[in-house]
Amino acid sequence: MSRSKFPRLIAAACFVLGFAAQAGAQTVTPAKPVIEVVALTLKSGVSYAQFAPVDKAVESEHVAHQPGFISRESAAGKNGEWLVIVHWRSVADADASMASFSSAPAAQKFVSLIDPATMVMKRYQAP
Repeated sequence: MSRSKFPRLIAAACFVLGFAAQAGAQTVTPAKPVIEVVALTLKSGVSYAQFAPVDKAVESEHVAHQPGFISRESAAGKNGEWLVIVHWRSVADADASMASFSSAPAAQKFVSLIDPATMVMKRYQAP
């Protein structure tokens, strides 16, 4: 190999190795936090005053104890609407909490007071 091609070969190798290292670094970056937004409607005849302590119990007895939990807030809307926003460390943490929710004792009362057909959950992450 001629000496004039050697610097270009070294530069190309450094570029490829640098790109590979950068790509590898992207696969081990920490998971991005998740914002989970749940909108639902209370069953007919269920008041906000009746539901609020049940919602708080779900948070204090179950959700807040899940790995990756950061924070949770709830708000009442019009016509029986209820909004819950939960911040999670990662999608995996949010998924694990959702999987355990149905078997949580505090969740039974919560679920019995909502119209499940109205429940919509969406998740958001920073780009």
